Amino acid sequence: MSFFARLKSRLNQGRSWLSSGLAQAFGRNIDDETLASLEDELLLADVGIEATEFLVSDLRRRARLSRYAESSLREILCDGVAELLAPLEKPLVLDAAGGPRIVLVVGVNGTGKTTTIGKLAHRLRNEGKKVLLAAGDTFRAAATEQLERWAERAGCEIIAQAEGADPAAVIHDALAAARARRVDVVLADTAGRLHTAGGLMDELDKIGRVIKRFDATAPHEVLLVLDATQGQNALVQAVEFQRRIGVTGLAITKLDGSAKGGIVLAIARRLGLPIRFVAVGESIDDFEIFRARGFAEALVGGGKS
Repeated sequence: MSFFARLKSRLNQGRSWLSSGLAQAFGRNIDDETLASLEDELLLADVGIEATEFLVSDLRRRARLSRYAESSLREILCDGVAELLAPLEKPLVLDAAGGPRIVLVVGVNGTGKTTTIGKLAHRLRNEGKKVLLAAGDTFRAAATEQLERWAERAGCEIIAQAEGADPAAVIHDALAAARARRVDVVLADTAGRLHTAGGLMDELDKIGRVIKRFDATAPHEVLLVLDATQGQNALVQAVEFQRRIGVTGLAITKLDGSAKGGIVLAIARRLGLPIRFVAVGESIDDFEIFRARGFAEALVGGGKS
């Protein structure tokens, strides 16, 4: 069973948007009443005003095309979602020529940053890259131990210091070790922080300055991890982190179970940031490169995802 097939089965459980009101619209004629119903359900599914307006207008346009004359609303909506998401389908490329590539992983508490780092380390190791983890979350109890377990599973090295150490110092040591050991990729963990916490966001600025002293072109990726179950709060987080530190890519976690997934569309329409990865669970295999068509089919239904 492919990753997006698993995603499709999990998105259609419990309180997911397809098992509620939106499903009732599928199969109807595409008239004003149907479009109004669809608009309501998209908004309830955290798709947001901007993305909802785009999708409903796009659906109206597509419905007029001859090739959709006998098609279902589900198929037309799926194509619209895929088109909306297509520009975000930009896999993370880390070419280690000239020194280690540095990925700074950020986000609020509880989004799954450390788990995402572990899964990404495993993927990079399978690609033949030498990976080093930097345990920059020195505040959360047991954060370093959790990252150490992931390093062991992924077969990569880790640089850590005692709890309460200066995160920037930990990452500085990791970068120095990476250069000496000819590491290809450094994945730097950071403490979870609310985007409204000025002091902690200032700490990210400090980490950024330390990284740039090591390599003026770094970090080569600022990966923001977002929890899909947080709905519109995830969009607010993305906007603020992008404004403050310049996010270059997203990893969307917790798309399984009751997660509605519509927030991905809201983020796509509002920010247009590349979505590098999506995740549906804690397993090391529940993590995949984002594919617009596969995600659209999982979210809306139809296709062979």
